[in-house]
Amino acid sequence: MFDRQDNHLQADLSEGYAMPSRIRGLSGKLLWLTIAFVMLAEILIFAPSVATMRQRWLQDRLNTAAAAGVVIDGLQPLELPRNVQEDTLTTTGTKAIVLRKDGTSRLLAVTEMPNEVDAAFDLSDYSELGSIRDAFYTLIFGGDRLLRVYGPIAEGSDVTVEIVMDEAPLRKAMLGYARNILFVSLMISVIAAVLMFLAINRVMIMPVRRLARSMQVFAENPEDPARVLPTTVGNDEIAVAGRHLSRMQDQLQKTLRQQKTLADLGLAVSKINHDMRNILASAQLMSDRLVDVDDPLVKSFAPKLLRTIDRAVGYTSEVLSYGQTSEAEPRRRRFLLSEVCQEVRDLLHLGHEAGIEFIDNVGVDIEVDADSEQLFRVIHNICRNAVQALATFTPDDPEHGRRITLSAQRTGSVVAIVIDDTGPGMPRKARENLFAAFRGSARSGGTGLGLAIARELVIAHGGTIALVEKPGPGTMFRVEIPDRPVALDDWRARA
Repeated sequence: MFDRQDNHLQADLSEGYAMPSRIRGLSGKLLWLTIAFVMLAEILIFAPSVATMRQRWLQDRLNTAAAAGVVIDGLQPLELPRNVQEDTLTTTGTKAIVLRKDGTSRLLAVTEMPNEVDAAFDLSDYSELGSIRDAFYTLIFGGDRLLRVYGPIAEGSDVTVEIVMDEAPLRKAMLGYARNILFVSLMISVIAAVLMFLAINRVMIMPVRRLARSMQVFAENPEDPARVLPTTVGNDEIAVAGRHLSRMQDQLQKTLRQQKTLADLGLAVSKINHDMRNILASAQLMSDRLVDVDDPLVKSFAPKLLRTIDRAVGYTSEVLSYGQTSEAEPRRRRFLLSEVCQEVRDLLHLGHEAGIEFIDNVGVDIEVDADSEQLFRVIHNICRNAVQALATFTPDDPEHGRRITLSAQRTGSVVAIVIDDTGPGMPRKARENLFAAFRGSARSGGTGLGLAIARELVIAHGGTIALVEKPGPGTMFRVEIPDRPVALDDWRARA
């Protein structure tokens, strides 16, 4: 059943996340967009160009008629025979030629004078917008009109020539010109699109597909180091994105390994916890008998031994809470902080042979509102780290010594606890991952769980824990624990 579900899931993923073909992908869209944009540009160019072509075509006809008209006008007072007039009109493509000179008009050649014309155009005074409008009218609706076209035979001349002609030859010439423009535009569009297609594929699409393929391959098996995208070379945006992707994949693999380690650790702790609790319970029963032994030395250390075993039993009962990403809720009460600090000192067993001095500057009258067991764990974890750092450290100045100083101060409703040592200090890598489990260890072989657990316990009290910069060598931590807020009615009742 699970195999069928996995197959269906894989099919859904392959259907939704498969790499598209180049024509259906970004490169294909870019190809069609390039063709469309180039054609749009050609259309914008086509409007004024076809208007210019029309005006030049009419000007050429007018110039031809003007040349013929000047020759005919020079033959005065002779009049051209009818067949010569027809040949002249056929050659110039007109129906009539009129020459205006010195305020008089002369009909030089005509086949059959029409009663009226459909449109008249003065080529000496023609606006661009009007030319474009008339050109598109001729292309779309023209072909059957009779046109009257006139203008000077030369620039600055007062002699004007006028012709009457059919619009059909003009429209035919304009259609041919439009077909040529369309063909050239299509060729330019296709060539530009293909060149753009090849260039963009080389510069952008191939790197993007490479990134997408890397994501797809990495998602299939994120734990395989071989599936991490190799670091790309380049300074463009895609190269930078590739480097970010490679770094993200590498960090994700580290996170997955850490999560697997946590899961394995939780399973191992679950198995060990059962047997360890039974062993400690047996040790607790045997330790209870030490209280009845009539020996001053036994009676002096028996209560401490019992408290230590009780604390260990409590730890085993709550050891799975960290694997569940949460500690037990603090059971807060007010107690003397010096008692917890004394227990920490006794448990560290710092004698003369250790060579480490423990200085307790906590006042005997300072009370703190907290869970005593959880606060003990916080202070003990930090002090134990300090002891481990000092155990292998040899100071440059022998007079400086190796010592741990524990102090506290109450300011208003907040108690600040400072743990200071004269060790080698915190390495840079440990500072960057100070409170991260399995990453913030400052020594070889450490797990980095001590500070992570301490931070979680302090935050559960609504407090803060931080590494304090100090001018001299060593490491200093500051823990701040605020009192619980008191309701006004409760305070009045106690008052």
